[in-house]
Amino acid sequence: MNLPDAERDAIVSISFLAAVSDGDRDADEQTRLERVIADLGIQDVPALLERLRSGAFDVASAAREIRTADGRQAAYEMAVSVCYADGDLNATERDFLERLRLALGLSDAEIAEAAHTARALATAPLPGPDLGLSPAPSGGTRPSQAGIPALSADAAIDAMIRQHALIAGALELLPQRLATLAIIPLQMRLVHRIGADFGHQLDQAQAKLLLGVMGVGAVTQVLDGVARKVLGGTGRGLLGRALGGVLGGAAGAAAGVGIAFVTTHALGHVSKQYYAQGRKLSEADLKALFARFKREAEDLLPSIQNEIRTRSEGLDLNRLMGSLKGELGS
Repeated sequence: MNLPDAERDAIVSISFLAAVSDGDRDADEQTRLERVIADLGIQDVPALLERLRSGAFDVASAAREIRTADGRQAAYEMAVSVCYADGDLNATERDFLERLRLALGLSDAEIAEAAHTARALATAPLPGPDLGLSPAPSGGTRPSQAGIPALSADAAIDAMIRQHALIAGALELLPQRLATLAIIPLQMRLVHRIGADFGHQLDQAQAKLLLGVMGVGAVTQVLDGVARKVLGGTGRGLLGRALGGVLGGAAGAAAGVGIAFVTTHALGHVSKQYYAQGRKLSEADLKALFARFKREAEDLLPSIQNEIRTRSEGLDLNRLMGSLKGELGS
């Protein structure tokens, strides 16, 4: 999307305001958000952050900078994605989005689809259909199907992690900007299924906590991913700094694919070790493992990018949403 600089800055500002609108961001998360903004190609990051922190640049003033219809729709979609990134809305987030809608001059009908999609993804339950990617029962094997050899439980979990990582990468290639938001419930479903295979039943809060310990913040991940689709190839993003050598400096959708695949791959394999060892790994151990498995996934990227592209061609966001919500007939 080719937007004037003033509109780009305003959209990023609105996204930052959306991220802090729930009033529940600690100092570390606030720092991560600011680092995402710094990687989005904004001309004068310190000045913009100072205006945001001081309250000089609020929703109304940011919205006035956005004069194109595409820009207004993009601003709302980024904001609604960020607000829903870590679950259903609270009262302050609902108020923020309504003030934003009015400031942008959007009707209820114009924002209905984005709001519906975001809420459906944010409230998807952890248990449910596994998209055909479930591991074998713990300690057993997955039966052979259609000539596919049986897998041990360990190999089946590895295969499930790989498939979820491929889907996460493929989501970044879909044309819908909110497709990035689907990566969060996909990752949480993966963590939940791995935990269940080792006899642990997680709720959403526990799954989010584990993601947070590894530095996979839902809000920063969504902001980084959606910004790529809205703003184009402007910087590599917070989670993608290490991918510069792998992707040859690629940005936009290509970098988003790499980040989504690498993050999901690493998250799955760390979760597998965490639950296999009875949840006894320390926070430092988890972070070290996450860094190790990220490097492993980066090494895999060149050989699987075509597979991700092929997967995206057969991926439908509405069907995936139905599967995540447990609608078997979707």
